[in-house]
Amino acid sequence: MFDFHTMLPEILLLITAAVLFILGAVPSACARKGAPLVALVGTIIALLAAVFSNGDDAAVALGHYVKIIATGVGSLFVLLAWPTSSDGSENPSISYGTETGEFFALLLLALSGICVVASAGALPTLFLGIELASIPTYIMVTMSRPIEQAQEAGVKYFFLGAAAAALILLGMSYLFGATGEMRLDAIALSLNHAGQALPTLAMLGVSVLIIGFCFKLAAVPMHFYAGDVYQGAATPVTAAISFIPKISGTIALLKILQVAGGGVGPLDPKLTQLIWIIAVLTMTVGNLLALWQYNVKRVLAYSSVAHSGYILVGIAAYASAANGSIGLQALGAVLFYIAAYGIMNTAAFGVMMMLPSRTPAPATTAETYDDLSGAGRNHPLLGLAMTVGCLSLIGIPSTVGFFGKFYLLRPAITSGQTSLLWLSIITMINAAISTGYYLKIIVTFWSTPDDDSAAPVATKSPAVLTAVAISVAATLALGIGLPLTSALFNHSAAAAVTLLPH
Repeated sequence: MFDFHTMLPEILLLITAAVLFILGAVPSACARKGAPLVALVGTIIALLAAVFSNGDDAAVALGHYVKIIATGVGSLFVLLAWPTSSDGSENPSISYGTETGEFFALLLLALSGICVVASAGALPTLFLGIELASIPTYIMVTMSRPIEQAQEAGVKYFFLGAAAAALILLGMSYLFGATGEMRLDAIALSLNHAGQALPTLAMLGVSVLIIGFCFKLAAVPMHFYAGDVYQGAATPVTAAISFIPKISGTIALLKILQVAGGGVGPLDPKLTQLIWIIAVLTMTVGNLLALWQYNVKRVLAYSSVAHSGYILVGIAAYASAANGSIGLQALGAVLFYIAAYGIMNTAAFGVMMMLPSRTPAPATTAETYDDLSGAGRNHPLLGLAMTVGCLSLIGIPSTVGFFGKFYLLRPAITSGQTSLLWLSIITMINAAISTGYYLKIIVTFWSTPDDDSAAPVATKSPAVLTAVAISVAATLALGIGLPLTSALFNHSAAAAVTLLPH
């Protein structure tokens, strides 16, 4: 049944995107300079529509929560991509030429895809939402910088994304073949055999879907594209693709797992074991690969892979939950973490955009450790912002990242299951490993440069500064202000109720 108020945020985003496409056809600098303002206003209105929509009904609470997070963090991405040139065609990190309107339209389309996934109640709608969140990002990567590296990254991202889409469609076809149903609730009802293993065809379908969603999460074994794509894309686009596909893939995975459990209890142990293995491999491979990188965007790429592994820890606890309390804690933790990751990750990318590159082209803003060397000494506020962002990504107390990991580990530890306890231990070991590259970024930022080159001059972009300031303020407020932290977790837990077995 169509509910206008529930669907209003994505409707507003789609209307704004259509206006931006029309604006993109106007060949004037004025139209290009007005495009980001239109995008920001449209995103904020969609955020307000999500905030004031009816989120009390458990059936729409998940969509209500996810849409607030998507449009709120999405508004920060608009600020990161804000043009600073006189003709509105670029900022120091990104160059969209005459396609300024089209670029921001694609960003809003991707955000609307997240909203569609959050509200989807049938396999076709779920697939369309996933692809709506993904396909615009393929184009954004390619058009973000007029260089060969970006074109290569975009093509690689597109073809691997097409392969993942084929896997998702294949898995959905198996589910339909096993149940004869398209609606998620009807599929769950058909698979409602408490205490029994899934039928072979349904098991195959869910397993294939999990692998397909691994691409959206940048999780092992579908993580190989992350380093090249994140490095090749312009920094604002890298920030967007580290979040948008991840949140859409996470929500889609949770919905499919609820279906696989028949809506009544824990998953088939084989599926739980599969998620456990993927979680361990993802966070371990991500952290180890990040340690070996010199390009900081590649570091953050493999860091993103590791954070997908942390998210999967919460999903594993949900998948094996034997009672409602553990399942609710795990689901609430996953939803809390995707919000925390979107907030704290923005600061790191925003600071890199403010600093110029000291290395030869194609980089125009900071990408390597050399580019960051000593920057904190000359720009202490930027140094503070980068420090807060990295400490939060580690999970240091007084930041939102600490509570993100705490909430993820709590249900796994308190569940009493040996496998989840080992998963918690492995997670803490990986968090310790991650300090190696995050602290390297911080130390490099505050160190004395090895050469005698002039100190980097920060780019003056009020929009990017605003995004960084909001990110840092939210990271600290949700780490120090315990009532705010509890309120966000309670909201995420309330949103998770619709995914609980019942």
